[in-house]
Amino acid sequence: MMPLLQVESLAITSVTFVLSAVLTLFLFVSYRRRRKSNVMFWSLGMTAFTAGIFLEILFAASVYSIASVDTYLFIVALLVELLALGSMELLSSKAKKRAYYTFCIASSAFLAYALAATGNVNIVQDYVALGNPSPLVIIASSVITFPASVILVWVALLSYIKTRNAKILSIVAGVIVVVIAGTLYIAAFPALLYIAEFVGILLLWIGFYPRPR
Repeated sequence: MMPLLQVESLAITSVTFVLSAVLTLFLFVSYRRRRKSNVMFWSLGMTAFTAGIFLEILFAASVYSIASVDTYLFIVALLVELLALGSMELLSSKAKKRAYYTFCIASSAFLAYALAATGNVNIVQDYVALGNPSPLVIIASSVITFPASVILVWVALLSYIKTRNAKILSIVAGVIVVVIAGTLYIAAFPALLYIAEFVGILLLWIGFYPRPR
């Protein structure tokens, strides 16, 4: 019989995966119809989120390797960057867009280097991606996620002031919860990591469906 924590982790991640996959498909269909670059980046960000949740399902099932752990660490940072790129597309300044594109390429390369240079670190504990990666990986991930989070909040506030659309606030709240979920290392209740992701995807559903921004 599987331990209760493993059952809980599998159940939560499986439901989150289904919700994330459906929302990702919805966004891609929306992009195909409208061909808006912001929707394209949001679709790619949700694809990365879905891929990360799939890896968490494997972790919960005790199926993982160092390569899959490194892939997971890269994906959870990349998804925030992709969502921020979608928000940047809502701005009219081409100079700001080009500057952030350049930063994204450099910061992603830095994270890839950090993962390759710091050796193999297994962060899976008690069926959850819970352990701390190397300090260099933490720094590289923060270089990606902190500016991306600021951009997401900043653009969301600008958009809300302009449109007064409450769905925008739900989107940014969902993204913030997803970002926070990636840093929840609480040994007393490690499944909280996956609960936070579940709450985050629900908020994203409220924001994106049925009208993606």
